Amino acid sequence: MGFCNGGGFGGFYVFVSASFSFLPSLRQNVRRLAKERGFTTTVLLTLALCIGANVAMFAVIDAILIRSLPFENADRLVTVMNSYPGAGAERIGSSLPNYYDRREGMESFASTSIRQGGSAIIGEAGSPSRIERDRVSPEFFETLGVELVMGQTFTEDQLLYANAQVLVITHEFWQDYFDGDPDVLDREVILDGLSNRVVGVLEPGFRYLSSRAKFFIPLASNLEDREPNRRHSNNMQMIARLKNGVSVEAAQDEMNRFNERLLESDPYAQMVRDAGFRTFVVNLHEEVVREAKPILLILQAGAISLLLIGSVNLVNLMLIRAKGRTKETAVRQSLGAGRGHIAREILSETVLLSVIGGLLGVGVGALGIQLLKALGAQELPLGAMISLDGRVMVISVLGAALVGIALAVPIFALVARRNLAPALHSESRTGTVSRGAQAARYTFIVVQIALAFTLLSGAGLLGLSLQKILKNSTGFRPESVLTASLSLPWKNYPEAEPRQQFLERLLGELRVMPGVIDVGFGSNLPFSGNNSNNATVVEGHEVKPGDSIRAHYTGFGMGEYWQALGIPLVEGRYLEDADLGEGMRVCLVDTAFAERYWPGESALGHRIATDVEFNDENAMTIVGVVGTIKQTDLTEEIPQGTIHMPYSLRSQQFVFLTLRTAMAPEAISDSLREVVLGIDPELPVDDVRLMQDRIDDTTIVHRSPAILVGIFAGAALLLAAIGTFGVLAYAVGERKREIGVRIAIGARPERVLRDFLWLGGKLLLVGVVIGVAGAWLAGTLMQSVLYEVVPFHLGIVAVAGLVLAAVVLAASYLPSSRAARVSPMEAMRED
Repeated sequence: MGFCNGGGFGGFYVFVSASFSFLPSLRQNVRRLAKERGFTTTVLLTLALCIGANVAMFAVIDAILIRSLPFENADRLVTVMNSYPGAGAERIGSSLPNYYDRREGMESFASTSIRQGGSAIIGEAGSPSRIERDRVSPEFFETLGVELVMGQTFTEDQLLYANAQVLVITHEFWQDYFDGDPDVLDREVILDGLSNRVVGVLEPGFRYLSSRAKFFIPLASNLEDREPNRRHSNNMQMIARLKNGVSVEAAQDEMNRFNERLLESDPYAQMVRDAGFRTFVVNLHEEVVREAKPILLILQAGAISLLLIGSVNLVNLMLIRAKGRTKETAVRQSLGAGRGHIAREILSETVLLSVIGGLLGVGVGALGIQLLKALGAQELPLGAMISLDGRVMVISVLGAALVGIALAVPIFALVARRNLAPALHSESRTGTVSRGAQAARYTFIVVQIALAFTLLSGAGLLGLSLQKILKNSTGFRPESVLTASLSLPWKNYPEAEPRQQFLERLLGELRVMPGVIDVGFGSNLPFSGNNSNNATVVEGHEVKPGDSIRAHYTGFGMGEYWQALGIPLVEGRYLEDADLGEGMRVCLVDTAFAERYWPGESALGHRIATDVEFNDENAMTIVGVVGTIKQTDLTEEIPQGTIHMPYSLRSQQFVFLTLRTAMAPEAISDSLREVVLGIDPELPVDDVRLMQDRIDDTTIVHRSPAILVGIFAGAALLLAAIGTFGVLAYAVGERKREIGVRIAIGARPERVLRDFLWLGGKLLLVGVVIGVAGAWLAGTLMQSVLYEVVPFHLGIVAVAGLVLAAVVLAASYLPSSRAARVSPMEAMRED
């Protein structure tokens, strides 16, 4: 049995052989395609759209999921994270004592390092600016396998504060700030008002993941910060390089044993055991992309589905076109043209079209990448590495060529026959059609409809999920609220007292600024990504055996911080300026905290401590209860509970400013900067943003996929409509003589219209039935990214079916109405 109607394996051999010898047919096909401009334009536009969508998505997938991290032997890099599930704190990083313990004690690690992100003030008084910097251990660059082009990294002595005024700069910073001065080593840079000496310059292009750090300083500390009682103060990222031959699993096993040995001397051993303490050793790349991976794969699947729909459309279009040339091809075969020659012609044409379409698709993909960046792709982990480089372009064009080969297969199956008699008589005046070719065209339409239905259902699920997320209340009123951040440099504000004095003075001046309703400072600004939590003990609350001390959000509030955000007061009072006085140990808690420890009772007057032990020295009295708010994103379901303290009890250098205004918040930002610089000319105001913008940014991970899959679904609908219209229009033309005969012997036009509409309806019905199964499968695969939406939502399925039915039946009506208007006399006269 042949590849197509006879020939055994020989037919397949002929086709494959042709794929390596089609170049001589290119010139002939170029001339033919240039003459058939309508056909050529349709094919190229379809390919450009469908391949372009895949190019854009593949560029993202390649940068984030496929490509290795840009470090030497990146598969050997791991990140190490502590987890305390019983306390509600999971995969939260590592601590400084962990670094010293594991650096010396973990045999699986060839090198161990630790880092902490941050920023520093650079610039002169009156025009200061803040740029990102990382604090790192000396082994950081060695661990990553990164070379310095000059100088050296840090020494062990420079991990003490007294010796830490040195920095390693990026190649970019060297070029921009020092104009590439070859004598840059030992030159000074003023950071946070202190002089720092350049000791090294990194190789060009170095960037740690998504960090925008321009320089690196030692992760300095005091000796007491390294003591075992700080082992569970996890606020740093640990990166290690595995020794050759050591697997992640082996390193994990050693880490488990290592932790057990350390717990024998850990002052908080029982507490952390009760919290379910364990440490994860995870491949660095896998951990970085862990949360983004499911949605990216879903989006790539959507783009591939669109390409399949477009390809099916083109197959049908080419089959219809090839059907018109079947008799010509059969005659040529009867005169001696070999099947290999026919295959070369077909293959050269489809590959030529697909490669040109692929090149156009690369251009469309470049625009698509810009769209993806506008939708927030750059904010994804490794998103800064997204680009349309030569590698992506080559893979895209090769993929397009494979599409061309795939398109050639069904066309070759139709026209290259061993039995030539049917082809030689296929265009006789009998009005008959090839049932096989007709069935193939109808099957392809069914596949199109099924894929379009699946995409529509997926878009509906993501859209409904996004709608439910956006309906969630934040718990406060973000409208008309301006936010900003300040970081008080150590040089000018080394102690708590001068920091508090500065904030009190700034608060006083901002309160009288025109347009200001409420203003305050805080540390745990919601939706800022800056959250701190602490183990908390409650007076009189005994931890049951096997239970765990809980970790709660902890931070300070000052001035009208809560009023500015619109956080409601439920009981008691807000914190006041008088609470900043010495000896005032009071706090606020939110309703989630109060209901956890005193359900049905008042929390006022109870005492708590943000520590692992409770005593009179660290106790705080609750004077007010405020509403529970969403802290990190709109999908938070189980509130962690929050404690708000006066600044005097939680003094820190980094603070957020919240300001509610009666005017447009953007209009007050310049005045805000002027007030701050008027008090301290060396202090920049950073990250000035509307509160609503911060909230919107957290929905990008849900909003962007919904928009993209919606775009794919819309394009799929259009292609399905075009495909249905084209196939039915061809069916009408192919059966025009038959229709004319039927009308001549008494068939009413309404019956002809109904018959062709019924044909479109049958194709729709079969496609939807298959599409329902596809929608169920897609929903199941998407479940991890859906929010409060079942994977198979009957309402979504019904709406998708109605939308698709309306589009397909509308596309069916035009050729059906044309069939009903066929003139018997004209039909009988046509060949």
